[in-house]
Amino acid sequence: MRVQINGNFLELKVGDITQDTADAIVNAANGSLMGGGGVDGAIHRAAGPGLLEECKKVRKEQLNGELLPTGKAVITQGYQLPAKFVIHTVGPVWYGGIKGEPLLLQDCYRHSLQLAENNGIKSITFPSISTGVYGYPVELAAGTALQAIVEFLREESFGTVAMMLFSENDFTRYQAALQKLMG
Repeated sequence: MRVQINGNFLELKVGDITQDTADAIVNAANGSLMGGGGVDGAIHRAAGPGLLEECKKVRKEQLNGELLPTGKAVITQGYQLPAKFVIHTVGPVWYGGIKGEPLLLQDCYRHSLQLAENNGIKSITFPSISTGVYGYPVELAAGTALQAIVEFLREESFGTVAMMLFSENDFTRYQAALQKLMG
């Protein structure tokens, strides 16, 4: 599914984000940036050891050894991935919505898009952030993610933003959320 917004494009697709050819892919990272399970582990494995080494450097030099805060984003090279860059963002763990999860999730998308724009990136692909082990319900995450992306695309001349979804079930949920959002 592909829609045009202010001369930009928003796409929904199903597949493997590590095979995506956008300028940048987004990693649903943990705060340590050292890799992990799910999308994070898959991206680190596909990118090769250079990604981990750069993540260590980013953590030391940009984050003063601290964890990347939830909702913030940093950028690295893509190494052995088809994408030239990886933007790492830490999604919120779902606590039923009582700990500001929707705003933190919006921040993941907003900060990643702003970082992409600041680095001259014209195409970016996101996974469904926080809907795996962090437990964010897909239906709720879809609406929040797409609202943040659509708001950005309505204001900026960017290019193409894609959501690479893990399953047909997730695709159906995102498609319904997008149709609702676009009226």
